[in-house]
Amino acid sequence: MRNRMSSAVVSLIGVLVFSLPAAAQLYFPGGKSEEQQKAAAESKAKLKYDAHDLSGIWRAGRPAVPVPKDPRSGDGAQSWLMGAAPPPPLTPWGQKMFDTYKPSEINSWQSRRVVPAKGNDPLGNCDPLGYPRNLGEPVGAGGGTFELVQLPNKMFQIFDGGRRIREVWTDGRKLPDDLEPRWYGYAVGHWEGDNMIVDSQGYDDRSWLDGNGWPHSEDMKLREVFHHPDVMTMEITMTLDDPTAYTKPWVGNKQSFQLQLPKGLTVMYEYICVPSEEQAFNNGVRNPAGGDLEHSRPLK
Repeated sequence: MRNRMSSAVVSLIGVLVFSLPAAAQLYFPGGKSEEQQKAAAESKAKLKYDAHDLSGIWRAGRPAVPVPKDPRSGDGAQSWLMGAAPPPPLTPWGQKMFDTYKPSEINSWQSRRVVPAKGNDPLGNCDPLGYPRNLGEPVGAGGGTFELVQLPNKMFQIFDGGRRIREVWTDGRKLPDDLEPRWYGYAVGHWEGDNMIVDSQGYDDRSWLDGNGWPHSEDMKLREVFHHPDVMTMEITMTLDDPTAYTKPWVGNKQSFQLQLPKGLTVMYEYICVPSEEQAFNNGVRNPAGGDLEHSRPLK
């Protein structure tokens, strides 16, 4: 399959390189080259800790608590969702939606996984992943990496997976009562001491919470606590309240993210789900691997 990194990002990187000081170099999250490690160490030595400065590129670390093994998972990876906190019981509506969802992502539970041609994961159509799914998926394609950009009146959360943008208003406004659902909802934030509290709602119910197909309704509300305990670490703790889908609030575990260094010289990959390439890969790799020859054809 072709390299999915767009030629546009290569051109953009070229422009950025020539616009930086002559000795500057661009790096990508997670890089471990000797040159990047040296630049990271130099960057870290210059950082000044500010609990209210959340800016930078952040990458998910190990779960703060051991991820429990769910008997339904088979050989599928355990979900990062809500910091691996188990979901509360589903309502009848929630169970109905869960049963109609047919996951096909490689990390979804084996007991639920189907080949893409027979699945209905929004990811298969390159639809927006929505939030909080975009916080940690797709695994291996930028999942768990995002950039925070702070302005005087708002904060932007830019996700590596799909290059999607979520805006959080921090100018004191309240959430409107009547909201037209959006993939990334509506969010407002304020500081309480050293914690950024983000409340959001108005989420489009076509998105899934993760690749296993945990549902949510348009009534879903999220409360997140962003905490920046040291110069290199940010923690997010989330509570999901959706009485249409779950019988009680879903209280998450703490999720930890590490600042990517060198700060200011690290840029995110461009992982974009391109419908034509996704379909070709499904037909040439995923479907035949799952035994579905009817919807398979060789990659060109």
